Amino acid sequence: MSDPAAQAIEAFHRWNNAFNARDTETQLAQMHFPHVRLAENRFQTWETADDFRAGESILTSRLKAEGWDHTDTLAVEAAQADEDKVHLAIRQSRCNADGAEYHGFDTLWIFTRIDGRWGVQFRSSFLAAASSLSGGVIRG
Repeated sequence: MSDPAAQAIEAFHRWNNAFNARDTETQLAQMHFPHVRLAENRFQTWETADDFRAGESILTSRLKAEGWDHTDTLAVEAAQADEDKVHLAIRQSRCNADGAEYHGFDTLWIFTRIDGRWGVQFRSSFLAAASSLSGGVIRG
């Protein structure tokens, strides 16, 4: 059996590359639903892939408005792992077109293996930005 932590990290990098390309379908291929995100002490929940898709154009507009060009991953470490769940501690950097960081933040992603496929199912970020909350049902 392959290393669960390595598989989750690979899925994370595919997701982040797709995020930078604003490729929603490839992001979705690295996710499980319901999908939950905790940011600014509020939960967002996407019950389905269609729910996630519905907010992506708004998110793209908000990212561009804050000067975003791409998000660099500075560190990824598997904090805990077993055969069906991996917790990744991640340090990310939102950058402008010149490559300068304007938001650095830590985030915890929980990947689950469902039907043999790894996908992120929960994210908790310390990101505070105009684009940190978009889409999904927001509670809190």
